[in-house]
Parts: sequence; structure tokens; C-alpha cells
Amino acid sequence: MIDMLAAAAVVLFGLYLLGLGLTVFLRRAVVARFLLAHGRSASAHYLELTLRLVIGGAFVLRAPSMLFAEVFTVFGWVLLVTTAGLFTVPWQWHRRFAQRSVPQALRYLTLLGIASLALGSFVLFATAHGGT
Repeated sequence: MIDMLAAAAVVLFGLYLLGLGLTVFLRRAVVARFLLAHGRSASAHYLELTLRLVIGGAFVLRAPSMLFAEVFTVFGWVLLVTTAGLFTVPWQWHRRFAQRSVPQALRYLTLLGIASLALGSFVLFATAHGGT
């Protein structure tokens, strides 16, 4: 059961990346507003951290059944460890960081779209063509 939930979370993450990438090219302003909302409130901060924990844990659990298992294992653990660190800092720091960095990142929105499409495809491919 937990394996099926982890698999679903990994697939949903891949689909999320594909959707984000497509939306960059179809509705840039929507993506910009979405990214600018990160860290805007305590609830948004903790929701993001919770999603990172779920996705990180899902990758750690599912990686052995995926192509490039080592890559996805490391990715999962990086998400888990960095998220644990983020839980130790006040959410206002996240807000300040997002207010400074997201506007700069928006200059590279096309690159973000391409990377999201590529990474989403890679995750789904590795999931679909895994060993077990």
C-alpha cells in the first residue's frame, strides 16, 4: 500500500513538472504569480515543506524500482534533509528569500519551462521503465 502511494506521489510530481513547464509557455503570468506566492505566508511555507517531505520520501521509497535508482535516491534524500533544515528557520526568512530571489529567477522563465518539461519527462520515463 505504501509503495503504491509513493509511486502515485512520484508520478504526480512528474506530472506537476510537466504541467509547470507547459504553463510557462502557455500562461507565463500564471506561473509568475504562482512562484511569487512561495513563502508568502506561514501556511504556504508549511504546505510547501510538507509537500517536499512527501515527495522526498516517495522518491527514497520508489527509487529502487526506477531507472537511475541512485540518482533518484540522492534526490529524495536531498529533499528530505534540506526540508528538515528549512523546518528549523522562521517562515519569514523564506518569505524574504523568495521576495529577493524569485523576481530574479523569473528572468529565466523560459529556461525554467524547458527544465521542468525535461525533468518531468525524465521522472515519468524512469518510473515507467523501472525494474519492478
